[in-house]
Amino acid sequence: MAARILEAVPNFSEGRDRDLVAAIAEAMRAAGADVLDWSADPDHHRSVITVVGSPERVEEAAVAAARIALERIDLRRHAGVHPRIGALDVLPFVPLVGLTMDDARRSARRVGRRLADELGIPVFFYGQASEPPGRSLAELRKGGFEALLPGWPVDRVPDLLPAGWPHAGAHPTAGATCVGARDLLLAWNVYLADLSLADAAEIAAQIRERGGGFRGLRALALRLPRRGALQISMNLEDLTATSPLAVYQRIEALAAERGGRIVETEVIGLVPDGLVLPAAADRLRLEPSAADRLLSRRLVAHLADLPGAP
Repeated sequence: MAARILEAVPNFSEGRDRDLVAAIAEAMRAAGADVLDWSADPDHHRSVITVVGSPERVEEAAVAAARIALERIDLRRHAGVHPRIGALDVLPFVPLVGLTMDDARRSARRVGRRLADELGIPVFFYGQASEPPGRSLAELRKGGFEALLPGWPVDRVPDLLPAGWPHAGAHPTAGATCVGARDLLLAWNVYLADLSLADAAEIAAQIRERGGGFRGLRALALRLPRRGALQISMNLEDLTATSPLAVYQRIEALAAERGGRIVETEVIGLVPDGLVLPAAADRLRLEPSAADRLLSRRLVAHLADLPGAP
């Protein structure tokens, strides 16, 4: 039987308690998924876990992770620089091997239903899982958890609410979860020096798609108080339409115009092959561990360990 491999990349609103993030990752592993990578950032107060496996195992792992997030993350005590509306904030499914986007969409829909029915968490669908497809995270997370707590805005009523929902708005501690289906993307941060936050905000506004910049690029300028750093945080949603190197070079030029410079590029989660090429690794100033986290390398290792693999 041909391999069928689904990826999930849940984002949790916890980046300071590494033991809790490790416990979530272990729960996903115990549910049958293979955990390829996890990371936590205290300034974003956010963690990202990458898992793969059959759709059935990945779906079970996602629900197991959501259960721990519901039990142990309280958004009333959460403050970080990254936008969020849920303890399990974002849950995208990505078809990798032997699956189509329709398969990923069906997984997203099944898991979303379980989050609402079994765990009592309101659910929004986004990306290719929304109806119609294409709903963005930015529109769902506007104003954050606090904007959804007193009641649902008229343009943001969840797609799924638990039966007999007793609250006017979001879950009082867990908020709501955005469940989606999408292609591979590049989540990355560029660190800048010798610039103000206003300078970085101008750069982010110029490069993001919404401002007439690069297709499929989302960008925010953030000050990280714990690290004492200035960052442009980005998602590049279409690696075929936009070159990461072109984005990098544009940021570099805009920073130089303002008397600043890039000091580091950080990749969140696994590294899509389209980013790391031998000629570009030094140019991008990638952190040394990035090459070890190439998605293709981890995926090949995973396939080799499947039962019946040669």
